[in-house]
Amino acid sequence: MLRPSQNLPRTRTLPVDKHFLTSLFTPRSLVVFAGNPAQPDSATPLGRVLLQSLEEGGFPGPVTRLDIEGEITAKLSELAQTRADLAIIALPDDQIEAALEIAGRIRCRAAMVLSSGLPQTTCAALHAVARRHHMPLLGPNSLGFQRPSAHLNAGATGPLAHQGPLALVSQSGALTTSILDWARHNGVGFSTVVSLGANSSLGLAEVLDYLANDSATHSILIYMEGIRNARRFMSALRAAASIKPVVVMKAGRKPAGSHAALTHSAAIVGSDDVFEAALRRAGVVRVRAFTQLFSAAKCLASRYRPVGNRLAIITNGGGPAVLAADWANDLGLEVARLGDASRVGLAPLLGSQASLGQVIDLGEEATGAQYAAALKVASADAGVDGALVIYSPKPGGLPGTEPDTVATAVTEVAHLQGKPVVACWMGDETVRGSRSLLAQHAVANFRTPEAAVEAFGNLASFYQNQQLLQQTPPPMTALDSPDAEGARLLIESVLAERRHVLTEMESKALLAAFHIPVTRTMLARSASEAMLIASQLGYPVALKIDSPDISHKSDVRGVALNVMTATQVRDTYNDMLAAVAKVLPQARINGVTIQPMSGKPRGRELYIGMTTDDPFGPVITFGAGGTMIELIADRAMELPPLNQFLAHRLIERARVAETLGSWRGAPPVDVDALEQVLLRVSEMVCALPQLREMDINPIILDETGAVAVDARIVVEPSGSSSSLPYQHLAILPYPAGLAREWPLKGGGLCTIRPIQPDDADMLQALVRGLSPESRYFRFVSAMQEMPARMLARYTLIDYDREMALVAVRHHRQANEDGSFSDREEIIGVSRYITNPDQTTCEFSLVVSDSVSGQGLGSRLMLSIIDVARAKGLSEIQGLVLTHNDSMLRLMRSLHFEVKPYPEDPDFRLCTYLL
Repeated sequence: MLRPSQNLPRTRTLPVDKHFLTSLFTPRSLVVFAGNPAQPDSATPLGRVLLQSLEEGGFPGPVTRLDIEGEITAKLSELAQTRADLAIIALPDDQIEAALEIAGRIRCRAAMVLSSGLPQTTCAALHAVARRHHMPLLGPNSLGFQRPSAHLNAGATGPLAHQGPLALVSQSGALTTSILDWARHNGVGFSTVVSLGANSSLGLAEVLDYLANDSATHSILIYMEGIRNARRFMSALRAAASIKPVVVMKAGRKPAGSHAALTHSAAIVGSDDVFEAALRRAGVVRVRAFTQLFSAAKCLASRYRPVGNRLAIITNGGGPAVLAADWANDLGLEVARLGDASRVGLAPLLGSQASLGQVIDLGEEATGAQYAAALKVASADAGVDGALVIYSPKPGGLPGTEPDTVATAVTEVAHLQGKPVVACWMGDETVRGSRSLLAQHAVANFRTPEAAVEAFGNLASFYQNQQLLQQTPPPMTALDSPDAEGARLLIESVLAERRHVLTEMESKALLAAFHIPVTRTMLARSASEAMLIASQLGYPVALKIDSPDISHKSDVRGVALNVMTATQVRDTYNDMLAAVAKVLPQARINGVTIQPMSGKPRGRELYIGMTTDDPFGPVITFGAGGTMIELIADRAMELPPLNQFLAHRLIERARVAETLGSWRGAPPVDVDALEQVLLRVSEMVCALPQLREMDINPIILDETGAVAVDARIVVEPSGSSSSLPYQHLAILPYPAGLAREWPLKGGGLCTIRPIQPDDADMLQALVRGLSPESRYFRFVSAMQEMPARMLARYTLIDYDREMALVAVRHHRQANEDGSFSDREEIIGVSRYITNPDQTTCEFSLVVSDSVSGQGLGSRLMLSIIDVARAKGLSEIQGLVLTHNDSMLRLMRSLHFEVKPYPEDPDFRLCTYLL
């Protein structure tokens, strides 16, 4: 068998199973620079807070305090032998760089700088020192971090937090301390708390990557204000969200840039809208208040996930249920009504006051047993995705109606139903013990119906966003191939003329190159020519001014519709030129375009656009079209690339979707045709990095199909020096072009292609079918199958920073009824993950025992090496168990350098220069 050990991301060679930030967040020893140890008053204010935090936290490992003055040089050789994991620096600004240099020379594995207000030039110098010594650096301008399980309070964020399963990452030091103070008084605990700061060398992406692999962290909470690299941020966020729940709070809204006037799309899309779309695509939940961070995490940490947004409401009072139902409607949730069979079965178990309408009102005298019965029936109903249980205390209630009794009954059945349950015990003193009882049994409970409904809404959003996360569409669809080369030539010719705005004719030509239906349009340069063209096209026609300087033609009387005769064409032509010249005398006029009316009198006017966001890049927008587009502001948006599932969801999110069925006597439209146009726009965005903005407005859709009536496109030079494709996208498309067929020596073919999320079952089958020795060689453990989180991590990957190639064998098997069906199985996987230095990568390989010795291992390794080389990486490396002779032979046959691994004699380090 041919197997290396598992892949190990690192900047230096680290022991097996360690993330490259382990020495930062889980250090075994510390070196602290916080003034002269012999002079307590020499520490800065931040230094004094740090020393106090370390002492009160009770870190059990060795802590060495150093000063950068005096005898430190003489101790360098001695300190080099100890090699502390983490250096913490809290010194005056002019001493920080020298201390960081010392930390590098004594070979500290990681460093952290506590400071505030350092200028950008100083921060850049510190980053350079850290890179030179290969030290991950948290800071500068950071308030540090906490690891409660390690009794490590390394910073100035307040007292050590309680231990718990949540991780908090914040780009605001002030908000970090506020959140910790709130959490301390509400019994919320953390696995990790990180205050990043604005100039930290380590960014949000790297910390997210660590927390995604941290076994002590079950959910991740993020407060953020901005990002530097959208691709790396989305890569890390998607990877983390595929393994554990992630909740994000983003502060600040800013308008789109000054270029927004060029097209409708830029004018109606703000950066916060794009950020919302990015988070949705990453599979995370967004909240807007830090108290909601914890309520969302509380629910997401439960065992069950909803598969929809239908919420059953169980109550003993009508008023609270109405509040809950109203809020559910505001959030886009559906209040679930029990089915007939459920209502018939439940009614005999309830009291005479009960009402089974839109909500399940048990009446004021509802007992715990009746609550439990209602919860069981509601959870079993196929039309219910989750339940909200509301209890209002009643004075002088009957036995069995007490808040503790009802809470006990609910907790006994809540976790037996397989669907999420949230609770709202209203009041204060009377229900305080009940809330504690619910919390002890992990039933998420809230003080108000609105908060409870919001919590379920977070669960529903999480499920829906996780579906979006699973989508990895290729850049090109299975539709007819577009004329991408012709489109590029058209754009190059426009840019060569130093123009950026395409004319309507050019814009429609670009759409036609990607098979988007457009109205036939011709340009007239005189009134006589306009009459001839109109006669050829057939009446009625539409006339539009053609000018690169006019974005909104209607605003300058540059559009005339339903022109019926040649005389009207002549007069309209002359009047239009005169009107435009009066309003915009400096505008360049190419002429007037003539086109037949759409021929879709009962069609819906829609809008499809594209704008470029900083930093997320291209964004596709959809909504209601026509001249009222800015006023209506109906927009839904999605990051490319799209597939049919994403296109369908994009349409559903727009309000105009309600008009696409039977509407005002018009038959339902051809939604498939609209989805195809969105897929074509996605192809354009992926293939043409020069696109900056685009309007297709209106695109008219009816039961026979879609046609683009008007279009306007803005282009700029791509500005990317990289030779790699799709660098302008925040989400890398599925690399379908890497798929190859390869003949097996035993006969037959297999397909070697990039892994997909829906390969999870086949990958699990491969691992289960391995021999114990093969599994140990691959995973360095005796596990018999991959845990769910590992399986998700290995199948839902970001193709920008890693690649996994699977060899898939196809079988044709006979069924019991005599028919035949095709079956696929994965028989091998090769993988690399880019290291934090962004220049080297770690590999892994596994091949099924059934094809051992057929050369598949060599083919998979050569294929993954080719991908890494094309990515621009310089070296591929991996650890192989010393007694894995067959793998070591393979490495040598592929010209890998095989040498001892200094930190563990059980492994050999195999490296290959690309």
